Amino acid sequence: MFNNAIPNKNNTLNVLITRPTQKAQALAKSLANINIACVNQPLFDYQPLADHQTSKRLLTNNNIIIFVSVSAVEFATKMISVNQWKYKKIIAVGRATKEALQQLGINNILCPEQENSEGLLTLPVLSKKFHHEPITIVRGASGREHLAEQLTKQGAIVTYLESYQCVWRTFTEDISKQWFKQQINCIVVTSNAILEKLIQLTIVQQEHLEAQQLAAYWRSQCVWVVASQRIANTARQFGLTHVIISNGANKDAIINTLKQVENAK
Repeated sequence: MFNNAIPNKNNTLNVLITRPTQKAQALAKSLANINIACVNQPLFDYQPLADHQTSKRLLTNNNIIIFVSVSAVEFATKMISVNQWKYKKIIAVGRATKEALQQLGINNILCPEQENSEGLLTLPVLSKKFHHEPITIVRGASGREHLAEQLTKQGAIVTYLESYQCVWRTFTEDISKQWFKQQINCIVVTSNAILEKLIQLTIVQQEHLEAQQLAAYWRSQCVWVVASQRIANTARQFGLTHVIISNGANKDAIINTLKQVENAK
């Protein structure tokens, strides 16, 4: 399965990391320690979004606060003292988000084994019927709606605190060709938004014959390591052939999956 996806002569894995700079550098360092080559190319940067008064009101008045990413934690801490969170029911979407909260001195954190919205909804505190209890979801701008929709159906009053936004970087039309020349044969994708941007850059915008041939390579030969079943479903809808699920966006989950891909080549 993987042999056809390796374009370089040595048949070795060469991974494109598209996470924001800090996360990309941490992952790249860990991959270097296990001799897996990679190229860092963040697709976007973070910018703070919410105003301090809104943040203070939502994080102070609501007893249940759900953080859906490490970045949601980092930007929220710039707006309000974490001391006001210690007596709340704090819920993290996954292990990395939980660790970010623990580094702030918050220890009583609920976290599902399945690191996504579906996993959050299996937690007893979120799987019950609510009687107009307020819940705050701390996220980036234009995040997924499934969690809030389900909690609302269960009777909760859900409000968003959008603590940051993603500002997409601009790329030249030949970025796909550049990645191919760098012998990229595996791409790590940790969100649907990143996947859709990559599809736009590697497949959708390709009009000339050479570009179309490159698009066929990305679609049918490159290995796409994705962080969840939801992203995998979207990837297959775009016609991607080699889609591997890492079962989480945390660094360890990604590294373990890349090891498996490397060993299977």
